[in-house]
Amino acid sequence: MDQAQIEVQVLGSLSQISAEDWDSCACPEAADGGRPLDPFTTHRFLLALENSGSVGRGTGWQPQYLTAYLDGMLIGAAPMYAKSHSQGEYIFDHNWAHAYENAGGQYYPKLQIAVPFTPATGRRFLVRSGYEAVGMSALVQGAVQLAADNRVSSLHATFCTEDEAIAGEQMGLMLRSSQQFHWLNDAYADFDGFLGALSSRKRKNIRKERAQACGFGGEIRTLTGDDLRPEHWDAFWRFYQDTGSRKWGAPYLTRQFFDIAQEVMADDMALVLAERDGYPIAGALNFIGRETLFGRYWGCVEHHPCLHFELCYYRAIDFAIANGLARVEAGAQGEHKLARGYLPTRTHSLHWVGDPGFADAIRKYLDAEVAAVGEEIEILTEYGPFRKLNPEEQQ
Repeated sequence: MDQAQIEVQVLGSLSQISAEDWDSCACPEAADGGRPLDPFTTHRFLLALENSGSVGRGTGWQPQYLTAYLDGMLIGAAPMYAKSHSQGEYIFDHNWAHAYENAGGQYYPKLQIAVPFTPATGRRFLVRSGYEAVGMSALVQGAVQLAADNRVSSLHATFCTEDEAIAGEQMGLMLRSSQQFHWLNDAYADFDGFLGALSSRKRKNIRKERAQACGFGGEIRTLTGDDLRPEHWDAFWRFYQDTGSRKWGAPYLTRQFFDIAQEVMADDMALVLAERDGYPIAGALNFIGRETLFGRYWGCVEHHPCLHFELCYYRAIDFAIANGLARVEAGAQGEHKLARGYLPTRTHSLHWVGDPGFADAIRKYLDAEVAAVGEEIEILTEYGPFRKLNPEEQQ
């Protein structure tokens, strides 16, 4: 196919493109009325970030959505942003920025292909079915050209899929590996079925934690769809503010985001609330994909033993089993998740650096890092909570 036929454009707002067009590339699997693989690159989620002021002027996330057209038809798109800092990305490049600026360069602004504040794996180069190779090629070339033309230091695509990582590396981008902890559903009938796959000690510990958590003196509910109400978001906003101020200095999402999400994404969310005497004291917000439950935010106004584990990890497993989901992604970091059945899983990102000398240094760093990540995943998996099969069971 002739690359010259493809026109690449940059949009300053998602309101400049219809939801139908964008989602034809972002989530073609949802055309049958089902769920997208993940809701985070859908038009409704990204536009909610914009319309709520969570991204845009003053946030350090300036939309620069990349689109690729072939004879007037959208064949590819990418959620791209001009970044003036490295906050809300979860693939850390602060040391790169310091090294670059110590050498006399200007690291910011940079270009970031990502879902803001969302360390969840998914497609970042959103291409129409049947145009996978040419669409991704156009998006990668367009993004690199835009970075070079504007003399920005670098371009990054974070939490991309493994297929995109392989293809991007073949196109000359640098591949980076990181890890998260994911729970995998081995066709468990219920939570006890999952516990049966664990070692005796880990099984007893989880049962003890769940009992402790449920002893806080109230009830725990999981709400989604029409069961979600504005008062639930008032409560969750208090939790989110507390967590955000402690972790990031200020919350990434605005209060308005949750109001907009209630209107356009209620069926995409599962909110786990702990209430005592009718008053919400803690909550965990998940987003629901076609095959995956994505744990995103947690917060509380009262601290109770193991309540965090119950709301964020065990209730997520309950929901995934009940709804036939294949996995739970529990967000960034946290080796404490290992003992609770969440195993280390490799994640991927792609990078382009304009300065040849700095790019060479980054490449050497990444070569060493990918080996270290692989070794760490192997070690952590060996120390996982699952029963070790004896030789007879392995046959």
